Amino acid sequence: MSTNSRQLAFQALRSIQRGAFADVAVDQALQYSQLSPPDKGLFTELVYGCVRRQRTLDALIDQLGKKKSHQQPPDLRQILHLGLYQLRYLNQIPVSAAVNTTVDLAKQNGFAGLAGVVNGVLRQYVRMQEVGEDREGNCLADPLQLPMNSVQRLGMLHSYPDWIVQVWLEQFGLQETEQLCQWMNQPPAIVLRINRLKTSIEQVEAAMTAAGVAVKRMPPLPQALQLVEHEGAIQDLPGFPAGWWMVQDGSAQLVSHFLDPQPGEMVIDACAAPGGKSIHIAELMQDKGVIWACDKTESRLKKLQQNCDRLGIHSIQIHLGDSRCIPEFVNQGDRVLLDAPCSGLGTLHRHADARWRQTPTSVAELVQLQTELLEQAATWVKPGGTLVYATCTLNPAENEDRVQNFLDHHPAWSLIPPAPGSPASQFASAAGWLKVLPHHWKMDGFFMARLEKSCG
Repeated sequence: MSTNSRQLAFQALRSIQRGAFADVAVDQALQYSQLSPPDKGLFTELVYGCVRRQRTLDALIDQLGKKKSHQQPPDLRQILHLGLYQLRYLNQIPVSAAVNTTVDLAKQNGFAGLAGVVNGVLRQYVRMQEVGEDREGNCLADPLQLPMNSVQRLGMLHSYPDWIVQVWLEQFGLQETEQLCQWMNQPPAIVLRINRLKTSIEQVEAAMTAAGVAVKRMPPLPQALQLVEHEGAIQDLPGFPAGWWMVQDGSAQLVSHFLDPQPGEMVIDACAAPGGKSIHIAELMQDKGVIWACDKTESRLKKLQQNCDRLGIHSIQIHLGDSRCIPEFVNQGDRVLLDAPCSGLGTLHRHADARWRQTPTSVAELVQLQTELLEQAATWVKPGGTLVYATCTLNPAENEDRVQNFLDHHPAWSLIPPAPGSPASQFASAAGWLKVLPHHWKMDGFFMARLEKSCG
């Protein structure tokens, strides 16, 4: 692997440290790079890995160095992150390559005078690691010194803010929380949803196999195919131009099945862009009826329209506006979907920097927004109609608490289970709502509740 991939990773990490979103920084760096495919893979792994493991890497710097991480120049800290990440998490990188290329990075980026410090920190980590190994190379002791407190221990070991670990511990207990922390540090899988208006899952499977692309089904989801270790552009896969499929995780597919839309109905998607669920709803309705796709972001609605055009969907009508104030839909919808903006704690593996961007303060603001959206979306439902409230987070303040608060103040509404035979039925809890735990189902973490408005 060339040093260029590491230099590019350093530049991307520096942009992220200064406020750029990780996905944007990675895309911009790759857009103009001349890296080979293996070097692109190393670059991506280094950037996302260092962002995910930021807390752990900072703790190691604090424990190994003479100065705390916050006392060092931020750029030097990013260089140390790159070196320590390779030593700790990338077994395929030789120790000498990890150390030497990191020292070279320091020299090339204005820290020649501190190259000895970089070398010393990394060499000390290697020595401590070697002391803790048996004759077969199995690790007996971790150079990382962990606190005794469960929240802080999990947060430091798996690299999460304490508040997220606390939210999960209170729901799931110690063992489940540790498994969840480990799952969220894995690279995300790519899942396709087959457009059954144009093709079948069997036809797509055959086309992928013929092209040398390994896929596997995801029961109980009837339209889901997961790519197995695929590299390369998604748009180059068989069936993309013909609209045979679009990318959508299994949990997101589950939402539309839970909504259970029927041909000829009027369905309103309150926060629709970029449109994966709206289009899935149209497919389940055989493209018969009307789906109003609402969103306040025009650029994201353009993406929805592009997806409709590619997949051949005609029943979706786009409405640009804030769904907290769209009075013309009152009592119009047979079914309404509110896939609410949320903290995204169920999709942290997909968004490497999200764990550092969300805070208890930002969650409190989201809770207020979710409450307002739910109040308005409920007015759109006809008597006897249904509303599905969904999030991609695992935080009761945004999930169970929002639904229960709504039910407490709206006696005409009740919680109803999934339709018999629905793929969603396997995920139903005793309380009636659905919660998908990623480490159990190998899908994104989601919460869903289906509410019915009485006819009276």
